[in-house]
Amino acid sequence: MLHKQFIYCWQKCLSPILVRAAVKVVVTICLTAGMLGILGSTAPMSNAQAVFPTFVTANTQLISLARRIQDKQTAFKPTALNATVYHSPDCNCCGGWIDHLKAQGFEITDFSTPDIETIKQKFNVPDNLSSCHTAIINGYVIEGHVPANDIKRLLQEKPNVVGLSVPNMPVGTPGMEMGNQKDPFTVFAFNHNNSVMVFNKYPSS
Repeated sequence: MLHKQFIYCWQKCLSPILVRAAVKVVVTICLTAGMLGILGSTAPMSNAQAVFPTFVTANTQLISLARRIQDKQTAFKPTALNATVYHSPDCNCCGGWIDHLKAQGFEITDFSTPDIETIKQKFNVPDNLSSCHTAIINGYVIEGHVPANDIKRLLQEKPNVVGLSVPNMPVGTPGMEMGNQKDPFTVFAFNHNNSVMVFNKYPSS
């Protein structure tokens, strides 16, 4: 009789401990599975999901939210602004345009060359759109004093064009500032077949 009472008391005391330990194990498994995305998969509902539906739903929603945030961060990741600029050694306004790009977050590789015309021919710049310097930015040709905002728009929209140009050297364009004076100018986009279209227009001041 004493032996049976001892066994009964032992089971009564030990059972809550075993139950708590079992619950901890199950919760740990659920947490681990949730972190790994196992419970968020399209597989049939597991026993753990049936036991803890609220936890699984909340955990899956958190994982889904984190993935959406990561996708948006990737989608809106800004394009690297790397510019290779070719210009004549005696061109002063080219340096002003380079400073303008640097102030707008562009990383510049500067090439001074006495044979700038060869560079323009290499990158298919139309004669009627030529200016004092030629740049290559993310695969696009940028000819002349094109404002940085137009270049950023080009890189964002990614149109099927060779590049942009501001022909000649209009006063008031970036690098060609002369006090408050500002000539009207147009930013043109051009293609390989020399077709030209208006990309942006700037009125006079």
